[in-house]
Amino acid sequence: MNGLFDLTGKAAIVTGASRGLGKAFAVGLADAGADVAVSDVLDVSETVKDIEARKRRALGIKADVSNDTEVRVMVERVTSEFRKVDILVNNAGIFRSSRAEDTSIEDWDKVMNINLRGQLLTSKAVFRHMIKQGSGKIINISSIAGILASVESAAYNASKAGIILLTKTLAAEWGKYNIQVNAICPGLFETEMTREFIADKGFMETFRSGAPLARPGKPDELIGTVVYLASKASDYMTGHALVVDGGWTAKLAG
Repeated sequence: MNGLFDLTGKAAIVTGASRGLGKAFAVGLADAGADVAVSDVLDVSETVKDIEARKRRALGIKADVSNDTEVRVMVERVTSEFRKVDILVNNAGIFRSSRAEDTSIEDWDKVMNINLRGQLLTSKAVFRHMIKQGSGKIINISSIAGILASVESAAYNASKAGIILLTKTLAAEWGKYNIQVNAICPGLFETEMTREFIADKGFMETFRSGAPLARPGKPDELIGTVVYLASKASDYMTGHALVVDGGWTAKLAG
């Protein structure tokens, strides 16, 4: 394929990379040839070890993506170490469950600050480096919950919907700098965040009746999508929200 998906020589940042989807993304980018910086408020040492096991350079950074100062320091460390940043995967996110009428302002703000504000802050921080390079790939992790509402998830739904429109806005504004900005909208994947749902027999019966593939996805099954959006194979694609959900949103329930 003439190296369309080869990321050798590229430098990437993946937020929320201590476990789950973020860890899979970071390791997958390393497998494709990229050097990868990983950040989280949790310990990222295992992810760093997995990247280094693939003979790629790794950098682990503790950072809260909702904190502007910590985000800017993180990006400066990455550009100091790797001399550039070609790829940003905005993966950090949290979930809080409650009915809309019971959602506390504290929970609403926490979800919005990490899920949505965090993606804006990190994108802004890498933008000034990407504009100097004349290229860049930003991949924002949204959700099918940003397209179709799930109950008892008002803050999460709103934050993920906001990510899709943020993605389109950044794509519209930054395309002239050869920076492509796209989003991924995963469905149900097996991660620490979804463990409670997958353990719920009633939920899973409903899920299997509505999702054509009738099973949750595994984190590794999203790696190809991330590598595609990070590579030159997607150079003419920007402002898109790519759904990867086993067909869940393609089928009416029942």
